[in-house]
Amino acid sequence: MSDIQLSSSQDRVLTALVNLSEGRETPVQGREIADAIDRNPGTVRNRMGSLSTLGLVEGVAGPDGGYVPTDEAYDTLGIERLDDAATTPVEREGDPVEDVTIAEIDLSSVANPELCRAELVIRGPVGPFDAGDRVTVGPTPATGLRLSGTVDATNVDGNTLLVRVDGMETPTGGSAA
Repeated sequence: MSDIQLSSSQDRVLTALVNLSEGRETPVQGREIADAIDRNPGTVRNRMGSLSTLGLVEGVAGPDGGYVPTDEAYDTLGIERLDDAATTPVEREGDPVEDVTIAEIDLSSVANPELCRAELVIRGPVGPFDAGDRVTVGPTPATGLRLSGTVDATNVDGNTLLVRVDGMETPTGGSAA
């Protein structure tokens, strides 16, 4: 973990950049970051200047330019690069969501099947998801778990979806919930 202390605004912009850059070969444009965090592109540009000075972001000039997070950005945020990691697919309303994978699944209230919730930490844009959407996640690389439910809320800052779980299955077809 890095010793760099970020302001909440810098953290928000850098986290969005890291999440949006996963699996991409091209830089992330400032307006994409602004759209993802519901901020003005000028605000994003200002934050990128300070993040670049800190060595957390590299700017790429040109019409296809934008921003790329450095290794130090991942260290500062305490986020592991997913370059070589297996991916966990996500479907929204039955259709695959491109450029989105699950980084973490946190289950809560599993003792009460009527209230089972999952917090899904995603890599990629949260924008495609809205409260009320049906989502299916998986199979996960290690266990083959598939989780399905309804989005209760989205959190752009943390790149999370809060999902009301209505089903979990393992590869053997057994129900986990």
